[in-house]
Amino acid sequence: MIKSMTGFGRGEAYGKGKRFTVELKAVNHRFNETFLRMPRSMISLEEKSKRVIQEYVSRGRIDGFFSVEVDEQKPVTVKVDKVLAESYYKAIEELQTFLELPGKPSFQDLVNFPDVLTVVEPEEDVEQWWPYVKEALIQAITGLVSMRETEGERLAKDLKGRINSIGQINEQIEERAPLVVDDHRQRLESRLKELIKEGTVDQERLANEVAIFAERSNITEEVVRLNSHLYQAEKCLGSPEPVGRKMDFLVQEMNREINTIGSKANDLAISRLVVEVKSEVEKIREQVQNIE
Repeated sequence: MIKSMTGFGRGEAYGKGKRFTVELKAVNHRFNETFLRMPRSMISLEEKSKRVIQEYVSRGRIDGFFSVEVDEQKPVTVKVDKVLAESYYKAIEELQTFLELPGKPSFQDLVNFPDVLTVVEPEEDVEQWWPYVKEALIQAITGLVSMRETEGERLAKDLKGRINSIGQINEQIEERAPLVVDDHRQRLESRLKELIKEGTVDQERLANEVAIFAERSNITEEVVRLNSHLYQAEKCLGSPEPVGRKMDFLVQEMNREINTIGSKANDLAISRLVVEVKSEVEKIREQVQNIE
């Protein structure tokens, strides 16, 4: 089953008095790139998170958004810097004496000065968060992959229809190809008769001319190779492995074969069929850009 490269997933987990949330967004990209945005406190978990994502996603750009919120209040400690408070107090006294101002520094004044009172939260081992972060991450990945698979089914259905359509047109080209040589022989013989007017046509020379034309306009190999590429592409649609790059290569080869057919056939009917195939191949190429 092929997968799209676009998708979204979200996950939540609770533990250590916190709520961990992960959101993943995936878009088309030629390679596999992962960019994560997370609070500074979680930075040490970034590489682990990337490795988990890459186990499930092989192609595309993944943007991840991690957050952590306190789910329950924990006791905190207020630290008093007595030395700093004393320094503030003496400085204010000195300033009041210098300015000849009445009064003494108040308690409220002191506690309002920076860093006299500091709230100290208990240190936590961030590594202990990992099981809960991973749980939320796996939920997000599961949602992302599910969306990719759903979109992939739609893409596969569309691609299969276009591959079948090209196969049918290629059959028409194959049926038409032998008639091209016969038509050329008839046109050549008719022209020779008009030029000669009297006498007979040199059958040996005519046969040589027809043989040269038949060799130059022979598209059997290209038709066979195009069918082979179509067969390989259809097999890719049922593959459990990522096939985006292989499909991209096959589309290039399809284009190569149909261009050669168009240039060698030298036939209006085949040229019209070639245009139809090119149109379908281009639509396949656009869709393949979104396959993992």
